[in-house]
Amino acid sequence: MTETLDKSALTKIPVHIAIIMDGNGRWAQRRGQPRLFGHRAGVENMRRVLESAVEFGVKVLTIYAFSTENWGRPGDEVQGLLNILQDELARQVPELHKNGVRLRHLGRLEGISDKMKQGVHEAIELTKHNDRITLNVAFNYGGRAEILDAVRGMIRDGIAPERVDETVFANYLYSAGLPDPDLIVRTAGEMRLSNFLIWQSAYAEYYTTPTLWPDFDKSELYNALLAFSQRQRRFGKLENV
Repeated sequence: MTETLDKSALTKIPVHIAIIMDGNGRWAQRRGQPRLFGHRAGVENMRRVLESAVEFGVKVLTIYAFSTENWGRPGDEVQGLLNILQDELARQVPELHKNGVRLRHLGRLEGISDKMKQGVHEAIELTKHNDRITLNVAFNYGGRAEILDAVRGMIRDGIAPERVDETVFANYLYSAGLPDPDLIVRTAGEMRLSNFLIWQSAYAEYYTTPTLWPDFDKSELYNALLAFSQRQRRFGKLENV
């Protein structure tokens, strides 16, 4: 039976949603499976959530796929996750392109295979003119690393200190040219940012759910959007002033 969602209740749709996808390992363990079983289910779920985001009218979706800190996990888990991501990249890109998805990578490409680097570059080039939705994959990403790389970039380009303002700084971030996230969603009940979009999230709304990422579906995304619709965003100002 298909669940009916009252879209009329969604009075405000965020332009940009960012998701911290948490809980793959716990999802697998509850089923008596290895953690990689959960990571595969989590990667497969990204496509379903992307389709739902398009249906709700979201224009930018950022997913936290692999953090700079994830390299500290056991080697088999890291390599297994990289293999899953590489396989899914090769399998999904043609369909994503056909459906008008623009792909961007946020993060560093150091530490991954040449084959995967090539796949990332080719996906970005193939889809760069698509405009139905932008999907940012934060891979080998860390918010602090992003800020440091931005500072290094400004120093490298000889930007004078008096020229540095928020606009100039933002143009050196991995997310240059994108709107800041309006809503950040975290699954699995955790209440922390985990080094994700530190600069860009200054005025984002936050939403957390106990649902583990592989179970986060269209109705869960609807609940997040509904919560967003019910909030008043003041950006540090007083309402009606």
